[in-house]
Amino acid sequence: MTTPGHLMADEIASQPKVLAEVLSSYGEYLTPVLARLRTHDTRAVLLVARGTSDHAALYAKYLIETRLGLPVGLVSTSTYTAYDTKPALEGVVWIAVSQSGGSPDLVASTEAARAGGALTISLTNAETSPLSDATELHLPMLAGDELSVAATKTYTAALLWLWLLVEGWAEGDLSAAAGVPDWVDAAVDLPEVAEVASRYRFVERLVTTSRGFGYPTAREAALKLMETCYLSAHAFSGADLLHGPLAMVDEDRPVVVIAPDGAGGRTLEPVLEQLRTRGADVCLVAPMEVTATSQMRIPLPSGMDERLAPIAQIVPLQQLALQLAVSRHYDPDHPRGLQKVTKTT
Repeated sequence: MTTPGHLMADEIASQPKVLAEVLSSYGEYLTPVLARLRTHDTRAVLLVARGTSDHAALYAKYLIETRLGLPVGLVSTSTYTAYDTKPALEGVVWIAVSQSGGSPDLVASTEAARAGGALTISLTNAETSPLSDATELHLPMLAGDELSVAATKTYTAALLWLWLLVEGWAEGDLSAAAGVPDWVDAAVDLPEVAEVASRYRFVERLVTTSRGFGYPTAREAALKLMETCYLSAHAFSGADLLHGPLAMVDEDRPVVVIAPDGAGGRTLEPVLEQLRTRGADVCLVAPMEVTATSQMRIPLPSGMDERLAPIAQIVPLQQLALQLAVSRHYDPDHPRGLQKVTKTT
């Protein structure tokens, strides 16, 4: 008999190796994509994805806006499918992110975008797929087969690929990512995660929050907790949390705060102050450079660039979802009612 969660556990542990493989192999795939981008008169970027990949796309949005200064949008696929819109997308770079590359709505909307004049790029883990066939350019995640329904290594691989794409497009220094596999390795097996899992074993409602580059991590962590532990997890940016949602926070609803070392972390200081005032049960996920206090803390590796930090930030939260699910006698490898490929149209 196999142990519940063994696939997810193995895939979380494999991430340093997967990321090292991406860093050793990206050149042959990325070079032609960058060459094409440099001949393209880009006025805007559109990103399309579903589920976990949607959070990778949100990360790319922050990267492109801060590094390239281009306007970026997250696509509503029903615009192109349910409403059969014929877009005029000359001057637009369309980036589609999908682990499987098989979601019909992603494929159909990408085909419409290409027909409308967009330069289309796909990032998928599948070697071949309808989505990669639909785009002019393609990048492979190189994560290997992912057998657990809960995506882990494809998420971090997608983040690294998107950083490489944007940093290369900006003609930056790609060697800045050399430390990523070591950061992730340091975040894979933190003893503090077990302490948090024990504290939150019987929690039914939870909030995750961050700002800037940490916000996609908050979104992805909430999704992992929902799909593996069946608890009600709500993700908010720190700015949004200070509006209406703050009213629902009290000592019975834990708040997981992802605080990067950098501008995003500094903007969370008033959020943490408000949470302290309300007596919230706060778990801080942050490097030791972030000196805020909290009831629980999951320490992240020090010295990470804020733009690259999300690749390591999510790893202990993947472990938290795994350990919480197993403690509740669930199998996170096979969440009930979920499949690997989203069949929306």
